[in-house]
Amino acid sequence: MLQGLMNLFSLCCKPFGPDGEVLDPNGVLVVGGNAGGSREGKDGLLWFRDIGKYGSGEFSMALIQANQVLEDQSQIESGQFGTFVGIYDGHGGPEAARYVCDHLFSNFRAIAAESEGVVTAETIQRAFHRTEEGFTSLVSELWSSRPNMATKVGNTGGMAAMQLSTEHNANIEAIRHELKELHPNDPHIVVLKHGVWRVKGIIQVSRSIGDVYMKHAEYNREPINSKFRLPEPMNMPILSANPTIISHALHPNDSFLIFASDGLWEHLSNEKAVDIVHGHPRAGSAKRLVKAALQEAARKREMRYSDLRKIDKKIRRHFHDDITVIVLFFNHDLISKGAVQDPPVSIRTALEHR
Repeated sequence: MLQGLMNLFSLCCKPFGPDGEVLDPNGVLVVGGNAGGSREGKDGLLWFRDIGKYGSGEFSMALIQANQVLEDQSQIESGQFGTFVGIYDGHGGPEAARYVCDHLFSNFRAIAAESEGVVTAETIQRAFHRTEEGFTSLVSELWSSRPNMATKVGNTGGMAAMQLSTEHNANIEAIRHELKELHPNDPHIVVLKHGVWRVKGIIQVSRSIGDVYMKHAEYNREPINSKFRLPEPMNMPILSANPTIISHALHPNDSFLIFASDGLWEHLSNEKAVDIVHGHPRAGSAKRLVKAALQEAARKREMRYSDLRKIDKKIRRHFHDDITVIVLFFNHDLISKGAVQDPPVSIRTALEHR
């Protein structure tokens, strides 16, 4: 297994590279180069791979940019070791999300190799913590020249939707209870501000890689912006990088898995998203979900979808967030045999978005 990991062959993705650019009959830019045998294209601020192959089936992938600088990062890594999918939703800037995209999988791979490829919950936790430690070290190195690095983050017709993730957001009552239990002596650990619950009145997320100003007192001081500085001494970390780990055994009736940043879920329910994927061909599934979310965002603002598409990045952020979607489809024949499709796949999006 270690040898297989070390020999992992990467097919690198450059979404907006200049080579092989052609327009399809609809005027959509199709970018040359394949990863997993997939077609890659760009339509305005929308980037997509309609369909491709990974070790245990097929995938569809898409993202739409809303911020001036894209804060979402994502990746698919698939080979004999299994399949690793990550969507990293930054806020306040892309630095932490980019760092996580650069280091989380490599840390995971290195830690798994220590146990000859055996993956447990501890493997994942150690990979998160090692990545968090690396980012904190980077903040320390750049503190004198780039202190604001301390304030960046890297957070279902016959078909049933099953949610496999937990949102770490102070607007959720259970998360507020968790924070109060962890900080029983702090009456202001969660504060309702302008109708939104925030940790210390500052940030909505309760767990993240990054946000070191909410974890280490030495970074909660000048010269970072005063809105991030706490009025009282920090005696213990307020946020953590501990992941919530949920294990789900695949069943023959499990058809696909949707990974998405919260920009999608702000506009689509689990059930709606699953209905969209289940009711259409696999090719273009991720792009279809992104467009459904954009149509809903336009509807909420009582505007036409065609008009929303004309709005440029940065201003677009007033209407919706960056949205990244990856849909994995399962090939149960391959899974039951323990077989993996070749070649190995390594895809990373958004690295060249600016």
